[in-house]
Amino acid sequence: MADHAHLSIGEVLSLLQDEFPDVTISKIRFLESQGLLDPERTPSGYRKFYEDDISRLRWILTQQKENFLPLKVIKDRLAGGGSDPGATAPFPGANDRASSTPPSEATTTGPKGAGQMPPPIWMADAARAAAARSHEGAPADATSSPPSNPSGRPDGDSTAAPGSRSNPLDAGQSSVSLTFGELVSACGLEDEKLRELERFGLVVGHAAGNETYYDGEALVIAQKAAGFLRHGIEARHLRMFKVGAEREAGFLEQVVMPMMKQRDPSARQHAVETLGELAALGESLRAALLRRALRDHL
Repeated sequence: MADHAHLSIGEVLSLLQDEFPDVTISKIRFLESQGLLDPERTPSGYRKFYEDDISRLRWILTQQKENFLPLKVIKDRLAGGGSDPGATAPFPGANDRASSTPPSEATTTGPKGAGQMPPPIWMADAARAAAARSHEGAPADATSSPPSNPSGRPDGDSTAAPGSRSNPLDAGQSSVSLTFGELVSACGLEDEKLRELERFGLVVGHAAGNETYYDGEALVIAQKAAGFLRHGIEARHLRMFKVGAEREAGFLEQVVMPMMKQRDPSARQHAVETLGELAALGESLRAALLRRALRDHL
């Protein structure tokens, strides 16, 4: 920096790559296309990054890496529209993490190690029982998923009785078993992006011999994650949904486990029904809380 007034995009990449290993020239260009960066250009079109531009880029990358902020929130803060009243510059300092973390996000990561909690076995039993109930009275071939929907999860719960409540734990009837290559084709992601979802525990496969297979739930997760990735959101940012789901599962487990342990079949059935009802209530509550949190932006 001392030898000349500005750096090229390649020099900026070399400067920041040790601190942010996942930064690439494509990512810097993407941030510029989203209006987060505005480097000066030479007459021939080359970017010129000055000290302020590099500080701004370093802060953006820090917010993504440390605070998992989505680009829209970062952009609002850069424009002075964030909720940080103590900021005295166009954007908070890179080390000012405490003041730059919104209260609503401070609770999403959970206690240390929460993301490593394995899914409880009873959850699978409950989901299967709920699926069986919702398909009672269906034709004998109802276990075959239509080719147009390999996940076996219809857009609407067409098999449920009129007026019945939708159960978010009902995964539908599905016998999907995909290889990695088939999952890549089905979800529309590149191999590297899908592997990244696996590294963060979002997509999980099951080993069978020398091959790993992925079920319908893995397909749904990969497809939904692909939508986030198209908006520039990275796989590591989606981990907050996984952590939140596991914390909610742990809470629901505490509520229904006493009933699940009873030998009375009717008590177990009641536990499964309660679990579905609580999951539906939780889904509605989350949506309402999210609407309220985003009210000023809607």
